[in-house]
Amino acid sequence: MMRALVLSLSALATTACTFPAPYEPLPTSVYQWERRQQEITRQEAERRRLCALRNEDSEGYERDCRRPGDPQS
Repeated sequence: MMRALVLSLSALATTACTFPAPYEPLPTSVYQWERRQQEITRQEAERRRLCALRNEDSEGYERDCRRPGDPQS
């Protein structure tokens, strides 16, 4: 009985990881839009800060720091 319970719980836990995260709806108020834009700006600034510390010739830089439309150096 205990073994069946453990197996079913582990199966449930592994299937929960395969489903995508729930959809986040678009903001409905001006305040929510402003918070969303501030978060996007903050994330982009953090990405740029971290990319400035990386070696431009590394594979990680190409993967994480290059964006479409960026000038090629």
